[in-house]
Amino acid sequence: MAEFIQYAIDNGVGIVTLDRPEANNALNADAAKELWEAATELTEDTCVRAILVRANGKMFCSGGDLKYMLAMEDEAALAKALKITTTYFHAAVARLLRGNAPVVMAVQGAAAGGGFSFAIAGDIVIAAESAKFKMAYTASGISPDGGSTWFLPRLVGLRVAQRLALENPALTAQEALDLNLITRVVPDDELAGTAMETARRFAAGPTLAYGRTKQLFAETWANGPEHQMELETVAVAASARTQDMNEGLAAFSAKRAPEFKGA
Repeated sequence: MAEFIQYAIDNGVGIVTLDRPEANNALNADAAKELWEAATELTEDTCVRAILVRANGKMFCSGGDLKYMLAMEDEAALAKALKITTTYFHAAVARLLRGNAPVVMAVQGAAAGGGFSFAIAGDIVIAAESAKFKMAYTASGISPDGGSTWFLPRLVGLRVAQRLALENPALTAQEALDLNLITRVVPDDELAGTAMETARRFAAGPTLAYGRTKQLFAETWANGPEHQMELETVAVAASARTQDMNEGLAAFSAKRAPEFKGA
């Protein structure tokens, strides 16, 4: 039975809820393992065509659980605990990154440390107006994790990434939007509804096409243009064998809205 991370499926939307509000949804080894389990279950379930990540409480996620770290008896125990925690955390991020389902992050309160890293890993990141974003790692003598050193330079450029990681400024939601860290900002009382509406729209879309698009973007920085174009050729040819592409073409020809099945 999950204790810290809840997940469920609602009409094609996989919903992951960070559920440690008394600890600001901080991640320890158990919470990270539950997050990995949720990500694995939802990305392996073909019924799931979009994933919404949200949090209970005032804060999205404060990152690593400092109380958990301080409870370690010595440096060796702490190092082992961090390896276990980050291994599960990184596996969860990887599952979401590589899955077909678009991932919508709904961020309220603060996203700091690992919470910052997790938030920006989403395909669509929607933040409440009052949300705050802060790397925070080096302020506690810790180096970044959660994939932030991969995502951050790609989103904002190396110089800005260095400033965020080394100087640890606290960004408002609007500042995060201006830096292209997130997708949109909405009034606090509209966050839940907007995020769910966005996820439901993706759940009604061409799931396999979304997945191929995600993979192409994930690989683009490692490839030259010719290699990337070849990957595009392979992906678009594979799309021709899907029901959704055939439906999309038929709908366009008939001037009607397509009815995608995610297949």
